[in-house]
Amino acid sequence: MEMVTYSQVQELVKQLPETKLPFAYRLLLELVADKEDDEISPKLDFMRLPLDERRRIMAQQAEQMVAHYEQTADQRQEWQVGDFIDEY
Repeated sequence: MEMVTYSQVQELVKQLPETKLPFAYRLLLELVADKEDDEISPKLDFMRLPLDERRRIMAQQAEQMVAHYEQTADQRQEWQVGDFIDEY
């Protein structure tokens, strides 16, 4: 993810119409309040990885899921087969 500077954020704020300033202000207040919970989410951590690394991880996870679905194919077949009846 590209680094953003304070001046870039300030320039965006300057472009906002005055009617939207309260929304921007509240958003910034929430972000500052969340600073105490400085844990970075796993999703954000993942998105900060280089693209090649993300692709490698997703390919590995896809292989694991293929193995999982192959192992549980019989069980899935049991509950997916049959008539669907509405009892309403």
